[in-house]
Amino acid sequence: KAMIKMETRIRELESELDAECRRNGDICKNLRKSERSIKELTFASDEDKKNHERMQALIDQLQGKVKSYKKQIEEAEEIAALNLAKYRKVAGALGDASADADASEQAAAMRKARARSASLV
Repeated sequence: KAMIKMETRIRELESELDAECRRNGDICKNLRKSERSIKELTFASDEDKKNHERMQALIDQLQGKVKSYKKQIEEAEEIAALNLAKYRKVAGALGDASADADASEQAAAMRKARARSASLV
């Protein structure tokens, strides 16, 4: 009778051992899966960091270009303002010269007319 109890106890212990071995296998499999996921996430994180650094460098470069373009625009606007002022000055002088020329032509025409009328008399 004691032998039967011992054999029964042995079978129970063997059954528990098998169950523990299966659980241990499952745990090991889950551990490997988790480690793989961690490696993948670490790799993805590193790639994201590299991409972020590249994007930041591009942003800095583009901001530098924008500053440069703004400066060029400001300089071009200053040159345009100077040229517009020169144009207005020359246009004013041209208008004055044109008015003077018209007045001179009229005076010359009047002298010519007087000279003709004086020569007819």
